[in-house]
Amino acid sequence: MRDPVVVVRGGTVLDATGERQADVVVEGGRVVAVEEGAAVPRRATVLDAGGCVVAPGLVDLHSHLRQPGAEESETVESGARAAALGGYTAVVAMPNTDPPVDSASVVRDVRSLARGVPCHVAVAGAITVGRAGERLAPMAELAALGVRIFTDDGAGVQSASVMRRALEYARGLGVTLAQHCEEATLAAGGVMHEGAVSSRLGLAGVPALAEELMVVRDLALVRETGARLHLLHLSTAAALAALSDAKRAGLPVTAEVTPHHFTLTDAALVGFDPVFKVNPPLRPASDVAAVRAALADGTADAIATDHAPHPPEAKDRPLDEAPPGMLGLETALALALTELEVPLSRVLALLSWQPAAIAGLAPDHGGPVAPGAAANLCVLDPDHPWVVDPASSASRSRNTPYAGRRLRAKVRHTVLAGEPVVVDGEAQR
Repeated sequence: MRDPVVVVRGGTVLDATGERQADVVVEGGRVVAVEEGAAVPRRATVLDAGGCVVAPGLVDLHSHLRQPGAEESETVESGARAAALGGYTAVVAMPNTDPPVDSASVVRDVRSLARGVPCHVAVAGAITVGRAGERLAPMAELAALGVRIFTDDGAGVQSASVMRRALEYARGLGVTLAQHCEEATLAAGGVMHEGAVSSRLGLAGVPALAEELMVVRDLALVRETGARLHLLHLSTAAALAALSDAKRAGLPVTAEVTPHHFTLTDAALVGFDPVFKVNPPLRPASDVAAVRAALADGTADAIATDHAPHPPEAKDRPLDEAPPGMLGLETALALALTELEVPLSRVLALLSWQPAAIAGLAPDHGGPVAPGAAANLCVLDPDHPWVVDPASSASRSRNTPYAGRRLRAKVRHTVLAGEPVVVDGEAQR
């Protein structure tokens, strides 16, 4: 039996090489033709892309899929389905699970859970055993299994000596460390950004300095070791300025920012609603402006969701007791196209081919749409209006801060390894 043929017809193909009108013909999991007016075999599945952009699938550098250990919040399957609906063909699953991803056995477990789901799940390993910040995890063993990114996300590596050793080790292995940039003693007890709003509300704050200090420290360690470093969810003007200086100096460093840090401010917490509690916290308008500028000028390399599901009972607690985190996989693309004043090609670079390169997933993900390429595609209608409805989310959780928000741009189809996994906005598996 021959492999099924899929034809994505009538769209505008947009990738890192440019833009052109073309149909995309897929067979055997790979692109076989990109041409206008391509012939459609009788046995083909035709996906209408009229008025749409056909792009490489999106890649998320920062997803919390919660499994193993917190299946009430999310599973690998439900998170992958949410990702596919958001246009993602690959996500990097964070290791702050229970047990954490600090051993080969847990890597294999997560990969087993990811078999057959509608999005490729790349597993990130922990930098330290138990994410405790003390002893290095068996990074060589995990790298031998194909793990390309290591992070203790949820907690920054507080010890400079441990982080230095980890960077030296990572350089030898050819892998990337990703740092949660927060100096813990300064951030301890904070529930939101430390500033005018927290003072008015009488809430303990997390100072911007907690992020900046960790960034500056780790950039100095990169300068000494030459290792690659990726900075997670940067949110402050000072941290982004330090990053910009490091890039001008030629350091091998990349960084991501999140949609909530370029669309929301700390003023959202005036109602004490825990849905707006996140780590790092929402910042004031000046920092939001700095994040947007970093996306426009190339200082930031990627938009990452930091998709962090929590069940309703967890987010219904008082603000100081509720866990931080927000959903992000189904809204990231639309938020970027609705809120950012940058070209569509720049948004796709930030959501697709640049994060794919950072994660070590290129060219199968994020690569040009061309004959011979892996058929991992996102077809989006850039002008389709819609309203965020938490009840319709594929996630097991509902903690989106954008409920009722009107956005533009909607994913019409997602193709994973040549198979349509989202068709006309509906998940197929």
